[in-house]
Amino acid sequence: MKNIFCFFLMMFSLFANTNSSFAQWVPTSGPGAHTVLSFAVNGKNLFAGTQIGGVFRSTNNGTSWTAAGLMDPPSPVRALAVSGMNLFAGTSGDGVFLSTNEGTSWTAVNTGLTNTDVRSLAVNGTNLFAGTGGNGVFLSTNNGTSWTAVNTDLTNTDVWSLAVNGTNLFAGTGGGGVFLSTNNGTSWTEAGLAGHTVWSLAVNGANLFAGPTTGVFFSTNNGTSWTAANTGLPIGVFSLAVNGTNLFAGNQSSGVFLSTNDGTSWTAVNASLTDTNVYSLAVNGTNLFAGTGGGVYLSTNNGTSWTEVNTGLANSYVVSLAVNGTSLFAGTNNDVFLSINNGTSWTAVDSGVAGVYVSSFALNGTNFFAGTQGGVYLSTNNGTSWTGVNTGLTDTHVSSLAVNGTNLFAGIGNLVGGGVCLSTNNGTSWAAVNSGLTDTYVHSLAVSGTGLFAATDGGVFLSTNNGTSWAATGLTNAYVGA
Repeated sequence: MKNIFCFFLMMFSLFANTNSSFAQWVPTSGPGAHTVLSFAVNGKNLFAGTQIGGVFRSTNNGTSWTAAGLMDPPSPVRALAVSGMNLFAGTSGDGVFLSTNEGTSWTAVNTGLTNTDVRSLAVNGTNLFAGTGGNGVFLSTNNGTSWTAVNTDLTNTDVWSLAVNGTNLFAGTGGGGVFLSTNNGTSWTEAGLAGHTVWSLAVNGANLFAGPTTGVFFSTNNGTSWTAANTGLPIGVFSLAVNGTNLFAGNQSSGVFLSTNDGTSWTAVNASLTDTNVYSLAVNGTNLFAGTGGGVYLSTNNGTSWTEVNTGLANSYVVSLAVNGTSLFAGTNNDVFLSINNGTSWTAVDSGVAGVYVSSFALNGTNFFAGTQGGVYLSTNNGTSWTGVNTGLTDTHVSSLAVNGTNLFAGIGNLVGGGVCLSTNNGTSWAAVNSGLTDTYVHSLAVSGTGLFAATDGGVFLSTNNGTSWAATGLTNAYVGA
């Protein structure tokens, strides 16, 4: 698929260069900001690794950002690391990239890296370590020019996090807890928390902190024993950061938490943090940065207050669009935006639906519906405010919407099965309509005359009676997305 895509791009470039009448594309000014998965600090430079936009650089503590290169393709940048003048980016699917000029240009450095799903990076002197999803840890001693697997006795090779403390290298794994190497990965020993997926690790003096799915744990003896440190902290810690005696935890849905006593107790520090899906944290002097689903936030007072710092951090993670007269709506991974000037400028119209992944829209008269990963929402005032309308909905992972007369259909995209639901009263109530729909992971819906079509993991299905019954079409056993 990647080669076909590259071929298409080359052919398009050829035709575009020989025929100036081809339409040109320009970016609109928004909406929103990127999902920020990783940070790195190097002197005055703050780097942010994003979900789909590559790396961004700020030289003024996030006041403004510039694109610091788009690796081709711009895979999710899950990890960043600095070694001298070298900046490394670990991506989800395309391996490790190196920049020697602060992100102006990048070079893939993957020789010997047999797994390019890189989830974590760590530097220890001249050693660069990469944790991968399924093939363990790799070591490079020459800035990524070549890599060697270092996995002896690493019984869980799904490595989500890495941390260095002196001569000790720690690896947090997916379901296998923490492992320790005292010889740069030549051999490993189990270091506790077996059965846990450890998303993050942090070191503060003799204390090692781990953030698994169940909260935070700390060890004072390199993982020989662990103590839960979760009082006041909800589960789902994706990131940890240390600043002096302050320990910060970023939660997947509840924002940032602060502990001043090595995790014995925690306090939420989310005032003015309008996006509480926190995936990454970084400290630079007195500045604390939080990478969220909606960009970067800065606190200069240990989380007491936050300021959004996203200028120039443009978001292209737009998953749905809809037009209503002169209004253009964009559904993103965490918001709804409105433009009344063809995208020249955008305004968030998210009252009641902020922070939700908006996968689809549907319009029925003055009723405007949004299908989200939190269910269906209704607006009767062109998006100014939204209300959840989910009574009877079999699952809230709504991937698609369709209208046929007075009937509103919702397609459910859930691995455990969801199918199609029907509402005849604008979402006030719903009923499942799945008879004959043998694959119930529904990606999209379409109406043509009296026909309602559902695109699923198992092909296309057709209903001619508003979902009362379904029949497979000639396109079967195929993943159909749209």
